[in-house]
Amino acid sequence: MAEVEIPQYFVCPISFQIMEDPVTTVTGITYDRESIEEWLRKAKDCVCPVTKQSLPRSSQYLTPNHTLRRLIQAWCSANTANGVDPIPTPKTPLSMIQVQKLVKGLDAPHSFGTSLEKLHALAAQSQRNRTCMAEAGVAKAMVKLINNNFKDGNTKTSSVEEALRIVHLLWNNNHSSMKPLVGESLDFINSLTWVLKLHLDDSNIKMVNEAMPLVKLTIEVADSTLLGNLSLDFFKEMVRVLKKRALSQQTIKSALHVLVQTCVLGRNRTRIVEAGAVAEVIELELEKPEKNMTELIFNLLAHLCCCAEGREQFLRHAAGIAVVSKRVLRVSALTDDRAIHVFSVIAKFSASNEVVLEMLRVGAVSKLCMVMQADCAGYLKEKARDILRLHSKVWNNSPCIQLYLFTRHQR
Repeated sequence: MAEVEIPQYFVCPISFQIMEDPVTTVTGITYDRESIEEWLRKAKDCVCPVTKQSLPRSSQYLTPNHTLRRLIQAWCSANTANGVDPIPTPKTPLSMIQVQKLVKGLDAPHSFGTSLEKLHALAAQSQRNRTCMAEAGVAKAMVKLINNNFKDGNTKTSSVEEALRIVHLLWNNNHSSMKPLVGESLDFINSLTWVLKLHLDDSNIKMVNEAMPLVKLTIEVADSTLLGNLSLDFFKEMVRVLKKRALSQQTIKSALHVLVQTCVLGRNRTRIVEAGAVAEVIELELEKPEKNMTELIFNLLAHLCCCAEGREQFLRHAAGIAVVSKRVLRVSALTDDRAIHVFSVIAKFSASNEVVLEMLRVGAVSKLCMVMQADCAGYLKEKARDILRLHSKVWNNSPCIQLYLFTRHQR
C-alpha cells in the first residue's frame, strides 16, 4: 500500500483526523463536527481553538461545509486502493425546530405518546442530540410533566417512566443547567418521592431503578435550605429502597449517597434514625457488600451515631458492634476511620457496663489493640488508645490488653 499524503485542509485542527462532517464556526475556521461540538461542550473558556476568538457555545451556530465534505469524499474514493476508507454522507443533525415541534406535541393528547417516544429515542441516540434537546428546553418540559403527574395523582406508569429516562440522559449531558429546574424548590423531590412510594408499594423494580439515581442527582444540586426541609416520609422511602434487595446495586448505592449527603444536618439525622436507617444499614452490611458500599454504610453509621437516638438504635441491634469490629483493618482506610469514630462515640457517650463487656466479647477491644500495632494513620492509633483508656478498668484483665497500650507512647 502506497503512503498517501493527506491534504492539510482535510484534517480537523482538533482531532488531527480526516474530517467526516466538516463545519465552519463564526470565526471562519472549519472543524469536524464531533470534535468542535465536544470542545464547545467541555471547554471552560468557549473560544475558537485556532484563533482564540470567542465562540457561541451552541452548536446551532456551526455551518456545514458541504463543498469541503464533497472534496474529502471524492479524494477518499479516489484513494481506496491505497487503503483510505470512504466517508459516507453524514445524517442531517437534529435541529432546534424539530425538537420544539416534538415538545409542543406533548400538549395535544393525540400526539403526546408519539412525541414522548421520539424524544426518548433521540436522547438515547447521540450526545449531539442531547445537547440540542437541552438547548431546546426538553429537560424543563420533562420535569414539568413529572411534577404535573404527581400533582394530578396520575399513576400512569409509561409516560412518567419515559420522562424519567429522558431527564436522566439530559442530566448526564449538562449537570449545571439542571439546578434551576430541580434544585430550588421541593416540587421535583416530592414528585420523585411519590414515584418511589407508588412503585415500591407495587414492587415495580424497573421504575424504582429509574427514579432513585435521579433522587441522588437532585440532592446533589439542591439548595442547603431545601435539604433542611426534607420530610420524614422522604427518608422512609430511602430506607425502603435499602430494604428492597431485588433493586440494582446502583439504586441501593444512590439511596446510601442521599442519606450520607443529607444527614450532615442535625434535623435530618434525627429523621433518618426515626425512619429506621440504622438497623437497615447494619443488615445490609451483614450481607458483605462490595467495598464502596461498605464505605458508604460506615460513613452513614458514623454520622448517625453522633446523636443519642442513633447510638441507641445501633446498640439495640444484636450485630451492631460485632459487624463494625469485623470490618476494621479488612476493607479500607476510610472504613477504619469511620469504624473507630463509631466506637469512639459509643465509648464516650453510651458505654453502659453491658456495652463495654459486649465490645470485649465480640472482639472490638482486640481490634482496637490491633489498630494500635497496625500500619495505619497515627491519628487512628491515638483514637484507639483513647478508647482503650476510657474503659481500661474493665478491659485490662483481658489477655488482649497489654500494659503498654495505656502508656502515653508505644514501646
